[in-house]
Amino acid sequence: MKTKIIFATGNANKMREIREILGEDNYDIKSMKEAGIDCDIVEDGSTFEENSLIKARAISEYAKDAIILADDSGLEIDALNKEPGIYSARYMGEDTSYDIKNANLIERLDGVKKEDRGARFVCAVSAVFPDGKEECVRGTIEGYIGYEPMGTNGFGYDPIFYLWDKDVSTASISPEEKNAISHRGKALRMIKEEIVKHENISC
Repeated sequence: MKTKIIFATGNANKMREIREILGEDNYDIKSMKEAGIDCDIVEDGSTFEENSLIKARAISEYAKDAIILADDSGLEIDALNKEPGIYSARYMGEDTSYDIKNANLIERLDGVKKEDRGARFVCAVSAVFPDGKEECVRGTIEGYIGYEPMGTNGFGYDPIFYLWDKDVSTASISPEEKNAISHRGKALRMIKEEIVKHENISC
């Protein structure tokens, strides 16, 4: 019997990555929508970790028999005092397209040299288990903000986030390459280890 996992997101792109990384052989992975859960969650934490835990705890109230996972992720740009940070999804408004958001960030970095355009993607993933135990992990990937968008494979800020060693954006590499090095890939693999440990202890 597969372990039930509900991930606190409605983002189809994110769910695709989650399923690819966690694997579906041992897990029945559903999004909130697929699990029939509809609730408004106020993400009022001051860190990625706090916000991911807020989401996981909120959803756990609706599904006591499943492992609840939630993430909070975003882009930190050093030259912009780590903006947009925890407000990455809401930067310039939640309904603003990422084409506009990305163009704005590139414009704000006009005249900034490549070596000073350092940035990172951060992803905190929290788990709330049916027995009430909680875990939270963090994954990051370092890079820099390019001078123009590149690639169509990614989503969100991927087209402007470039890798130092390749000088290409994370939207320009294959999904397999991205999952191997991405902030979300790292965090999901860490939380998968915690799930396996918890299942072994519970057996």
